Amino acid sequence: MAQNKLKQKVESLTRVVQALIKELQHNVSVAQGTLTAFQLHVGKEEWEKIVEELKHVEERKHAAAAGVNEKKLEIPEEEELSPALRK
Repeated sequence: MAQNKLKQKVESLTRVVQALIKELQHNVSVAQGTLTAFQLHVGKEEWEKIVEELKHVEERKHAAAAGVNEKKLEIPEEEELSPALRK
């Protein structure tokens, strides 16, 4: 009895995952078609400008993220310390 219910649940989840995969494939197809139509609409030169700008945007994002992730410990010079912390 318990195995039967488990089998039904697995089959149900399998159908859900299959439906999600089909929907994802459909979304990919729509996105590719939209992108192609946009490329044709703006023309080759304008498209290349857009691609370059997007590359620069991504580079700036990565550089900013790297700057945030690479915080360094700053140790103040002795002159900058309060008198109580000086040697």
